Amino acid sequence: MKHGSWTVTFADKRVIKRCDEFDASSAFGIEINDDAFWSQSKFDGLRAIQFTNDNTDNDQVETNTGNVSYDSSTLGSFQQFVDKFDAAYLAYKQDEWDNNNVDGETEEQKVARLGARLTSYTSTPI
Repeated sequence: MKHGSWTVTFADKRVIKRCDEFDASSAFGIEINDDAFWSQSKFDGLRAIQFTNDNTDNDQVETNTGNVSYDSSTLGSFQQFVDKFDAAYLAYKQDEWDNNNVDGETEEQKVARLGARLTSYTSTPI
């Protein structure tokens, strides 16, 4: 199995990003807590997806019976995984900012120290 710009692992409900501000050495994975999403029948028998979207080779899907090419007509656009990552990553970064406090610090001082709290996050579209 190759390593894509994005990796999806179904057993641990994780989407890993290796593009934009992340690369192979700083890949960021986040668990997507959405059982309704993961339990869709189109994902039955899937173990992982390595998605590159580079038009050079086929993106790979690891199934219980072997590897196949990513088929958006069966699995849907890969953008669905990117959108799930973006929403979870934004919530993670907001929580991280919210919990990074210094006693007696004002909101203005916190913004000066950390920068403004993220209000949106969007990966490069697939």
